[in-house]
Formats: sequence, C-alpha cells, structure tokens
Amino acid sequence: MSEKDKVVSTLSGTVISNKMDKTIVVLVVRKIKHPVFGKYIKRSTKIHAHDEDNVCHEGDIVTIGESRPISRTKKWRLVEVVRKTDKI
Repeated sequence: MSEKDKVVSTLSGTVISNKMDKTIVVLVVRKIKHPVFGKYIKRSTKIHAHDEDNVCHEGDIVTIGESRPISRTKKWRLVEVVRKTDKI
C-alpha cells in the first residue's frame, strides 16, 4: 500500500484542555440512534492529540487525524484549527 492509497480518518471536536506540553484533549460528540426507542442520543469521547506548536487553546474547534502512536495515550495528530476562540 503506497502513500497515495492510505485513507486517514479524521474527526472534528472541541479542545477542552491544553495544559500538557504539545498535547491537547479534544471532546468529540456524536449522535447515535437508540436501538429500541429510535431516539437520538449524544455520546462523547475524549481524545488526546499531538499539537506540535502548542497553537490550540480551550474552546477551539479543531480537526484531528489518525497517526502512528506517539505515546501511550496519543494516537491522533492535529490537522487544522477550524475556528479559534476569542478568549486567551
């Protein structure tokens, strides 16, 4: 499989923590349909992502992509900052 054939999965979410060096915690929210009642339910996941230049702040909307394992908990990498927050 060459570099052109690889499909990198991406997710979008909100940065909820940037207190670690070169690491952000992204909250990814998804909606699933309840199997019995058919009602849509929000489910969320916290993902640690690698932020090489420490550009993200809490509240930013970001896109993260899958990568090789960087540490025990980091297997995602920051792709782009979609929207910055006003507060710093």
